[in-house]
Amino acid sequence: MSRMHDKAARLPRTVWALGLVSLFMDASSESIHALLPLFLTVTLGASAATVGLIDGVAEAVASVAKMFSGYLSDRIGRRKPLVLLGYGLAALSKPLFPLATSATTVFAARFADRVGKGLRGAPRDALVADVTPPEMRGRAFGLRQALDTAGAFIGPLAAIGLMVAFANDMRLVFWLATIPAVLAVLCVLLGVEDRGTPSPKAAQAPLHARELRRLPGHFWQIIAVAVIFMLARFSEAFLVLKATANGLPLMLAPLVLVVMSAVYSVGSYPAGVWADQAPPRRLMLAGLGCLVLADLFLAFAATVFGAFVGIALWGAHMALTQGLLSKLVAENAPPELRGSAFGVFYLTTGVATLAGSVIAGLLWDWRGAEASFLAGAAFAATAALMAWRVGQAKLAAR
Repeated sequence: MSRMHDKAARLPRTVWALGLVSLFMDASSESIHALLPLFLTVTLGASAATVGLIDGVAEAVASVAKMFSGYLSDRIGRRKPLVLLGYGLAALSKPLFPLATSATTVFAARFADRVGKGLRGAPRDALVADVTPPEMRGRAFGLRQALDTAGAFIGPLAAIGLMVAFANDMRLVFWLATIPAVLAVLCVLLGVEDRGTPSPKAAQAPLHARELRRLPGHFWQIIAVAVIFMLARFSEAFLVLKATANGLPLMLAPLVLVVMSAVYSVGSYPAGVWADQAPPRRLMLAGLGCLVLADLFLAFAATVFGAFVGIALWGAHMALTQGLLSKLVAENAPPELRGSAFGVFYLTTGVATLAGSVIAGLLWDWRGAEASFLAGAAFAATAALMAWRVGQAKLAAR
């Protein structure tokens, strides 16, 4: 364990700084998102399908923005300006949530917030890969993800305390969530150091087909597995709806994301170490197995405890797979196209997440929670079969 900590301490300063930035922004975002499904359905009267549509479209928009921001960061040879712009836009979107009086305003706020996420995501991940030695990239992505996810359970915990303190006043919680978002922007300004990309070129758009053809076959096989995977990984809003449907009190609704994110955060760095030492397919199959089990528990659980077992397994699958996917993308793309490769990854998986969230919402309104989570289990099982067939040699990022 001490050797693990020593190697984490030797990771570049920029990796730690980006981790802290992610922590603050996720603390802000998740304190809002933990309450947003209930704010939409209880306060604003929206349907489960609307919740799925808003979350799905928001994530798809983020993915489209990641496509172009990653490509642009390759072209200009700089990552930090786009990272700063992305976090700045996300911070500016936060006041729209407490001001919302309709689902349309929430949609606009989520849209702006996710555009910000899209602008920063691919350049940030490419920058992590740029500054980290290849033999430590699993750890680097695992550490950033662990800090990111620490924010994702600190935010909901704060939301619970504020809901209790202020008599379920969700709008006030949303206002207070703007504070850590501002801290995130300050961390980018003061703590992140840029590093030029290998072959900066004059900016031009869009990404040309000839450059897409330079991405190797192994990269596209990873994309294919990830797309089916993301159909199963629909919005966590449905976890909140499931737990409250099983009897979780309104003021404790953020506990759903606390539990999921705690498991995710604690597991992310060890999973990153494992990704540096073991065949990637092994982690992928373990993560997809956790997701299948999570969906089955969530489909059939009739109690709050049963729902939380599924929620914890959902967090475990995230820990095992999210840093791994970033590592695989980074190491199966040419360094000069690394930002573009992350953009392609986020675009395709974002479209899949949109489709998965819309499908889950429609199934929920039609047949209830059981149908949504069983569909998720089916998609996860299909992704596991694809990962198995791709083979260890194809998934290996060596």
